[in-house]
Amino acid sequence: MSIKEITKLSNGNELDIKYPLRLCDNDGDEVYYEDSTGYWRKREYEDGNEVYFENSTGDWQKRKYDADGNETYYEDSTGDWYKSEYDKDGNETYCEGSDGYWYKSE
Repeated sequence: MSIKEITKLSNGNELDIKYPLRLCDNDGDEVYYEDSTGYWRKREYEDGNEVYFENSTGDWQKRKYDADGNETYYEDSTGDWYKSEYDKDGNETYCEGSDGYWYKSE
């Protein structure tokens, strides 16, 4: 649902919204964007890392991170996904994905 739809007044009038509309969180990360064509996107963050993305065309992405900020899981609206593991130095030691590819290093 777009901002224009949300802000429509009960008498049918609309608020005068200036596009593009950008909303940011306290850290300055963009959490919502909408342009005059009705295209929108929203993002969610945890500890500075993007954990969710969605847009008006139906695309979405989810991510998970470990305590060191390494991306450990990714999944999207096309069905693609991958998992990763890291050693104490931040080196990727294991990876597997929806395409069947995987590797492990010691």
